[in-house]
Amino acid sequence: MYKHLAETIQRIIDIHAVNEERKSILQPLIDFVQQKADSGADININFICTHNSRRSHLAQVWAQVASAYFTIPNVHCYSGGTEETALFPKVAETLTDQGFSIFRIAETDNPVYAIKYSDDTLPIIGFSKKYDSPFNPTSAFAAIMTCSQAESGCPFIAGAEKRIPITFEDPKISDGTSEQAQVYTARSQQIAQEMFHVFSRVKR
Repeated sequence: MYKHLAETIQRIIDIHAVNEERKSILQPLIDFVQQKADSGADININFICTHNSRRSHLAQVWAQVASAYFTIPNVHCYSGGTEETALFPKVAETLTDQGFSIFRIAETDNPVYAIKYSDDTLPIIGFSKKYDSPFNPTSAFAAIMTCSQAESGCPFIAGAEKRIPITFEDPKISDGTSEQAQVYTARSQQIAQEMFHVFSRVKR
């Protein structure tokens, strides 16, 4: 794992704590991961938000990193939206500042990013897509609803074995303000801390 990223993770683990209310919200995801790990099955998790541009990508990336950090095997994290837009550039910038290596592998209106947390692992592929995109799993996955709009707007996710609402406040509220960088960093740290809480509780 890259040194700067490892330092970011250590600060997040040392400083931030998950409160009891959030722990109860995260528990169904812990249970899903534990059940799959116990049976030796693939652990497929699809993080879903309206535009697949901010929170769902942050959750996908940090969950994948957390699973690697705690050496939980066979974890495959995805993201999607109720509509396709584009990964918001500030998300890639925030993750870069926190220690990831990110580069574009397709220059379009909906760019495709390779997001690396180590030289020794395959990159996480980040781009906006609908939750039922062929890029994502079609069965035996947990659908994690990361925004209240997606939670209410998608009453049924085809193929999902489990549907779990874990919502986060949208950092978009800070766009165009002097607080943008601070808000995106804080949201990324919160999501990271909660994904690290999830995978730290999985017994191997």
